[in-house]
Amino acid sequence: MRAKALNGSAPRASRLGALLAALLLAAGAAAQQELPANGLLLVAKPGLEDPNFGRSVVLVTQTPDFHTVGVILNRPTRARHRGKPLWFGGPVMPRVVAAVFRASAPPAAPAFHVLKNLYFSLHPDSIDALLAGKEANYRLYSGFASWQPLQLQSEFGRDGWYVLPADEATVFRKDTEGLWEELVARARKPRA
Repeated sequence: MRAKALNGSAPRASRLGALLAALLLAAGAAAQQELPANGLLLVAKPGLEDPNFGRSVVLVTQTPDFHTVGVILNRPTRARHRGKPLWFGGPVMPRVVAAVFRASAPPAAPAFHVLKNLYFSLHPDSIDALLAGKEANYRLYSGFASWQPLQLQSEFGRDGWYVLPADEATVFRKDTEGLWEELVARARKPRA
């Protein structure tokens, strides 16, 4: 799952990797709803030629054992899972259904905290509970994205990604046509 990207400097990669790690590791020992955000958006830079991630927007989170996982937000498919739309989440285990969902309390089945009231899960019990519910407070994905230790930092070193804060509106945006272009433009804007 290595991404080909534009050349970048190692010190910049270390800073970006450290920033990503700091933002994703901010969790601590508090209850899940009191945790700070544990999710970011990775926006593929225009030079990223990896067929899995070129022109992609990926919601990533870090698991308690420090693995980085996520789903591609801007790849809808025509496939369905038990009648519900299925998005392409990533190249890892494409037959596994993953979900990003809203919940006002931590779910009973294992799930990773991403943002306040927002979770990511691969657990079949989570998926079944979402499908049995009446609210459409989730999005389903076939497969997911995952990086080996230091792999994402290496991709930052090759200048492959922009990093932006994650927000619920972007995660659940209905029409993702043009999302990548919008976020690339936002990432390129000078910051005060």
